[in-house]
Amino acid sequence: MRIFEETESQVRSYCRGWPALFVRSKDSHVFDEHGKSYLDFFAGAGALNYGHNHPVLKNALLEYLTDDHIVHSLDMYTEAKARFLETFRDVILRPRGLEYRVQFPGPTGTNAVEAALKIARKVTGRTTIARFTNSFHGMTLGSLAVTGNGRKRHGAGVPLEHTLTLPFDQYLDGSTPDLLWLRRLIEDSSSGVGLPAAVIVETVQGEGGINVASPEWLRALSLLCSEHDMLLIVDDVQMGCGRTGPFFSFEESGVVPDVVCLSKSLSGYGLPFAVTLLRPELDIWEPGEHNGTFRGYNPAFVTATAALDEFWRDGILRDTVDRNGSFVDSELRLIADEHADAGATVRGRGLARAVAFEDANIAGAVCRNAFERGLLLETAGSDDEVVKLLPPLTTHREDLDAGLSIVADSVRAARKELA
Repeated sequence: MRIFEETESQVRSYCRGWPALFVRSKDSHVFDEHGKSYLDFFAGAGALNYGHNHPVLKNALLEYLTDDHIVHSLDMYTEAKARFLETFRDVILRPRGLEYRVQFPGPTGTNAVEAALKIARKVTGRTTIARFTNSFHGMTLGSLAVTGNGRKRHGAGVPLEHTLTLPFDQYLDGSTPDLLWLRRLIEDSSSGVGLPAAVIVETVQGEGGINVASPEWLRALSLLCSEHDMLLIVDDVQMGCGRTGPFFSFEESGVVPDVVCLSKSLSGYGLPFAVTLLRPELDIWEPGEHNGTFRGYNPAFVTATAALDEFWRDGILRDTVDRNGSFVDSELRLIADEHADAGATVRGRGLARAVAFEDANIAGAVCRNAFERGLLLETAGSDDEVVKLLPPLTTHREDLDAGLSIVADSVRAARKELA
């Protein structure tokens, strides 16, 4: 580990909680240099929904590279891009009645968000973006401006402006209609708040603590945006690609956003890949007005196409996520019941699940104990008070059962050491 201590920046973080040298991975397991196996309930922060080194995706990538196909192409036309666009249109968009234009903004989720914010301002001519408490949208300055986490915002070093903060669903006391605040602000000419260009929202806040917006709340938000000519941007970077069950996390609500941001598991293989989806009438970019050197990464096109073909031409994966999500939820509720005196509560949808504690120290101790027992977990929430579970969607039931058993043991051990 000496090379990392001597050479790598202090900004590194995940490795501090998981001090192991990882060398190999397969399905829902990663292995360190000593051959120890760890169950992965982190899945690359949601970038590995189909597990590690899925053979269908791996073989498609190896064949593409072996035959010397195009790897780097900026936004030139390539066969790999054409195949991805055709498959995405036919497998994802058309069956859902969606007619989005697909923009390739750059390789990561924050690139997709930056493009969404820019096009919203360009289309409307307005500058303010409304965002929600406990939100997370990325680490570049525009995305960071609409992110709630105070520690991450402080790292910007400059003012993060032109945003309006709103309470997320159930952020207040649970009885107050949260969207009334936004409606009053934009309809009262003396509120001092101008009409936002757009509202950006996560249907399930991942980094914010697995906070789930209800379908009713999302529909009300969509209606409010429509009534006042504000664009609705859904950030589906972490919760898209099946994490909550359907391909898009907003499908259950019936909402059709104006703009959608996708990344993380879009490539299916952990390769960097992001898209910004726009309603056709919003696509008013001038050629090259928003660009980037790595906005068309062909190996990611290849694995993304293979993933769509393998997992989304039928409804089997969605059914699996729904079924396994219910199983995880029921097991976590048993854990929460056992630790009700610590204020343990369960949150989540699909295979984005969590246990929250009143004392943030418990969550951190749970994750440390889980690592020692061979399970990768991370914390989330405003004070890291939430133990977040993001297992690959393809995780076998016996692995889910084994991982949840480790979670239960780790909570007991954490509470004992903190007593």
